[in-house]
Amino acid sequence: MNRIFARPEPLSGACNAVATMAAPSHPRNARGPRPHGLAAALGLTVSLTLLSPLTVLAQTTGASAEGDPAPRKLERVEVTGSAIKRLADEGALPVQVITRQDITKAGVTTAAELLATVSAASKGLTDGVSIGTGGVKDQMGLNSANLRGLGTSSTLVLLNGRRMANFASPGDDQGVDLNNIPAAAIERVEVLLDGASALYGTDAIGGVVNFITRKDFQGVQLDAYGGFSGEGGAGKRTGTVSAGYGDVARDGFNLFGVLDFQRTDALRTSQRDFIADLKIPERLPHLLSGVTYPGNIRLTSDQRDYLQSVNFTINGKPIVNRTINLSAPNCQPPHTLYLPNGIGGEDACTYDYMRDLELYPKTEKTGFLGRGVVKINDNHQAFVEYAYSRARSWYVGTSNRINAELDVSKIPALDATGLGDALPDDRSIEVRTRMIEGGNRASQLTSTGSRVVVGMNGSVGGWDYDWGYNHSVNRVSDRDVRGYFPEDQTLQAYADGLLNPFGPSSAEGLALLKSLNINEEVRRARGVMDSLDAKITRSLTRLEGGDLAVAVGGEFRRERSSSAASDLLISDNILGDGSPGDAQFTNNSRKVWAAYGELLAPFAKGWEAQFSIRHDRYQRIGATTNPKVGLRWTPMPDLTLRASAGTGFRAPSMDELYRPTKVTFSSILPDPVCMAENDNDLSFCADSWETRTYSNAKLKPEKSRQFSIGVLTDPSPFLSVGVDYWNIQKRNLISTIGDDVILSNLDKYEPLVHRYSEDEGLPGCDYDATDTSICFIELRKENRGREKASGLDLTLQLRSNANEWGRFSAKLVGTWTLTSKRQTGDGDPYISNLGRFVTDGVVQRWRHRLNLDWSRGDWSLNLANTFYSGYTDQNSAIDTDTGTVVAKNKVKAYSLWDLSGGWDATKALSLRAGIKNLFDTAPPFSNQAYFFISGYDPSYTDPRGRFFYLSGSYRF
Repeated sequence: MNRIFARPEPLSGACNAVATMAAPSHPRNARGPRPHGLAAALGLTVSLTLLSPLTVLAQTTGASAEGDPAPRKLERVEVTGSAIKRLADEGALPVQVITRQDITKAGVTTAAELLATVSAASKGLTDGVSIGTGGVKDQMGLNSANLRGLGTSSTLVLLNGRRMANFASPGDDQGVDLNNIPAAAIERVEVLLDGASALYGTDAIGGVVNFITRKDFQGVQLDAYGGFSGEGGAGKRTGTVSAGYGDVARDGFNLFGVLDFQRTDALRTSQRDFIADLKIPERLPHLLSGVTYPGNIRLTSDQRDYLQSVNFTINGKPIVNRTINLSAPNCQPPHTLYLPNGIGGEDACTYDYMRDLELYPKTEKTGFLGRGVVKINDNHQAFVEYAYSRARSWYVGTSNRINAELDVSKIPALDATGLGDALPDDRSIEVRTRMIEGGNRASQLTSTGSRVVVGMNGSVGGWDYDWGYNHSVNRVSDRDVRGYFPEDQTLQAYADGLLNPFGPSSAEGLALLKSLNINEEVRRARGVMDSLDAKITRSLTRLEGGDLAVAVGGEFRRERSSSAASDLLISDNILGDGSPGDAQFTNNSRKVWAAYGELLAPFAKGWEAQFSIRHDRYQRIGATTNPKVGLRWTPMPDLTLRASAGTGFRAPSMDELYRPTKVTFSSILPDPVCMAENDNDLSFCADSWETRTYSNAKLKPEKSRQFSIGVLTDPSPFLSVGVDYWNIQKRNLISTIGDDVILSNLDKYEPLVHRYSEDEGLPGCDYDATDTSICFIELRKENRGREKASGLDLTLQLRSNANEWGRFSAKLVGTWTLTSKRQTGDGDPYISNLGRFVTDGVVQRWRHRLNLDWSRGDWSLNLANTFYSGYTDQNSAIDTDTGTVVAKNKVKAYSLWDLSGGWDATKALSLRAGIKNLFDTAPPFSNQAYFFISGYDPSYTDPRGRFFYLSGSYRF
């Protein structure tokens, strides 16, 4: 049997994966057992720690000299999962490995695009989610990983086996910004699907994503990529220079660097036909807006009654509503429409904001990764690694809105009715208008990451050691650049008649508007992580199945975070960008200590056990000890069974403890108190209520229990199969209760609903004993409830031997989720989001990535499919005009096919062309009301449509 060994040279990272070479394949009838197939790396396995050497997916193929079929040999690598260096044999953890070749075939250029191809990922944050009026639902600019749908904060992202600083901007989700990953330098990505880690931190309840960069590169390589969409918009250009010099074994050193530039064009709704095909005004009129251009007039009851008494008409008919528009029914398509059954009603206009924003931001990204390794002697080497990235995104939402107050004399059509003389104390007319002339609101978000790691590794007295110091920083700058204005001066300009809410303004008014435009940084944040880690490993003795090995390590980490706001933002005088005041300022830090141990015991032939334990202590939070146990059994060469069980612990993040107060608004929800007082009239009692989200310095950690069990088999040289079951349970969830849950259960959560009739002395809630309407809903982070998730990871690979037609292969990696549910509060019933959109998203029952490959000589083809199963829509939005709930909807399955082909023109030059979304599939219709973008779910769909690209690589 051919055994494949890890390279003997020291590793230059905490547990940086080092690829090894596969031995030549033997025909099926060769003496000795065959190696495990693809599933050995993808299938769900079990172990005790987060980084262990395992079998992975990368494979080599070959045929015997006579052309007979030869079984596939897996490349063995030291994979995320264990601190112990050993034979890169089949391991006990469920790890998916995405190679650089896979990345090239997929035609992706960023870490976020790459994670979207992982079937176990669900509900991650994307650019599409942030589009709108400044990303009020989530942290604008953050692209995050979310394994199992358990939350960004429960997925650990590593670069070369070590942590990075989290996205600094305070918000609900804490995690690494994938924009800060130097994508051009990635050699492969290892996705550990087993929960919790006894090596890097037990907060990895959902799993670990370890981005591993190139090492020991020599020469110069130039890469270029260009792409465009079939309907225009969202074009992309990238350029990369990679250079390296020196061979560690021969020269005693290696220097390597990668510099990458990327630019993506914006995509406007006007550039996509499917936006019109969604028929949002007809299907979702209640999700549109009554703030229009030309502006809607909101009359008082007395004003309406007077106009009715003098037979004032709109569209040739007497008015019936308090909201009117003097231009109806013409309005101003496509963004301002006449929809008698819409929010504007039959006397006014309705604003379709989906015709007045962008679906995809313009971005500019720069990344650099440099690495140097020096061989001190045969037993020791030192290394330094520097990474820098800057991702600048322009998020463009709707035109700003304003409720202008005009004297009736400024509106000739109303002044002619005698309204001013008839109601001398009610001459002020409220006009709700869009500032189309001011342009769409645009925010420039810049996320900058830097990271320096220095360390050594080698061997002393039979012990292998590895230590490193890591300084990682993330800075976020949020700048209002267009469409934002000082509210007081803008209101005055309308009152003075310089700005016209009903049509084109004068040249003087346009000049004033231009001069008022705000272009300055309004928010900034900074997060810093300093850590020192070290570990030692060695073999202790020989057991029947192999070496008994031990690893011991520790880590000290200091985390710091700060945020601030401009004076203008704090003054709460930016139209369209509200502020909760000086609560924007935070400055906090904490220290973390950890120690861990691991024991690898191959106690009998075909049997291997792993035992690990980790102790963490968080300053001001407390300490925890978490064990993990794993077992692998190989009863025959073609079959492996493995299982693991362990516990997890996630300390509350700095933002969850100390974040600034966030003010935003709920989706359209009914107020039960109003309903009881007004004969259950939804048209009067349903609204978008103000919410205020608070942190909580008294939070306790989340805790989890998880286990997995899997089987891997190679029934033939041409087939590999893996099936793995996983089960995760969390308790003491750190969460806020959904505003929809609060209002539907006031018997329990009434203290969280603050009303004007309650004399509580709260800012912005002026006491009025007769006004029982809602001032705001309190959303406060608390430890409450439990969460359960379980499912199956499935892997299937087919391959052929090489023949005159070339070589064919097919690989399917899918996740079938069986359970995904949580309690919204202690003692509450579980609510499932499996196959159903609940509050903030959905977990689809089935997701997969299918790759069909063909290669012959210098040519190759890849046909890939990404699939998400259909689900029950949110089905909860309320039409406040008719008082009815939106029609039920089932969101259709979403299936995208990609095609690409490659040609190795010479040994130095490789070319590739491809089409993403081959059949130009549009996002399926959804009535969800959580994201600002309506008509579809932007969290997993791609609005670009059919996309063509060409890439080339030249090495010399």
